[in-house]
Amino acid sequence: MSDPVVVAKKPLVLELDPETYHWCACGRSREQPYCDGSHKGTGITPVTFKAESREKVWLCQCRHTKTPPYCDGSHKGL
Repeated sequence: MSDPVVVAKKPLVLELDPETYHWCACGRSREQPYCDGSHKGTGITPVTFKAESREKVWLCQCRHTKTPPYCDGSHKGL
């Protein structure tokens, strides 16, 4: 399995509409923070999550979170 690419060492704050999303876990997507299929061959798969209502979220961009796709502060130790 390949290591994920660190996109940034801070979370991405977004206001999401209620729907299903596919968060890029490999860091290679050109459609950050969403999966575009660039993970193929890496052994890393996207994380599917659903926003139940319009909500503000902090999505991990360092790809080291223990609570994907949400930031848990892991970027502070990189």
